[in-house]
Amino acid sequence: MSSPSSERADTAQAARTGGLARLAERLGHELTAPELLHQALSHRSWCAEQGGLPSNERLEFLGDAVLGLVVAEDCYRRFPEMPEGELAKVRAAVVNARVLAEVAEELGIGEALLLGKGEEASGGRTKPSILADAFEAVIGALYLGAGWSAAEELIARLLGPRIERAAEEPDDFDQKGLLQELTVRQGEGIPRYVVVGRGPDHDRRFEASVFVNGVQRGAGVGGTKKDAEQEAARQAISELRRA
Repeated sequence: MSSPSSERADTAQAARTGGLARLAERLGHELTAPELLHQALSHRSWCAEQGGLPSNERLEFLGDAVLGLVVAEDCYRRFPEMPEGELAKVRAAVVNARVLAEVAEELGIGEALLLGKGEEASGGRTKPSILADAFEAVIGALYLGAGWSAAEELIARLLGPRIERAAEEPDDFDQKGLLQELTVRQGEGIPRYVVVGRGPDHDRRFEASVFVNGVQRGAGVGGTKKDAEQEAARQAISELRRA
């Protein structure tokens, strides 16, 4: 007779298996090595509990490079008259942890993740940093298992509309620049940022606070210092515009 805890574990495993199958369908391409997708969803916390199985970190590294090149080439070809500085803004607007986490949610990556017990209990399936990393790992798996064209097609399908929106108003995605323009125009001076990094080097998180005329106006968290500052600036703009 099975115990309630084992029944819950079986239910959770079934849910993850179903999530993996649905994710494979959403990718729209059959991988020559399906085990790559399993690895792409294997968070290091789960791998540690399984005796040290390979995590998704190497695939994340590869996927990050593929993603960056595909988006850069797409921007280069799509906007032949756009100068380098504006192209960089468009790329940054779509290749960041916040956007990649949103795309991961659209794909249903969270429901298929393999997480350790502690990460599961702390809500790891919805953490932007974990989702963004897993999305990059999925791109890496797709590239290895189905080829460049498959990875390119998926990235274009998921990020193409976001690239178009970013290109319409690239400065709107530079929240730090917009905040400084706003505070200088209002006579409040230049914003000051305070950033604190937390966690080990392989899972570094950054918390940023932005002060305007000595008063904290926004706070943000991100996988990079830049992402955290951009989120803090976004909050500050919202608060100052309501004032």
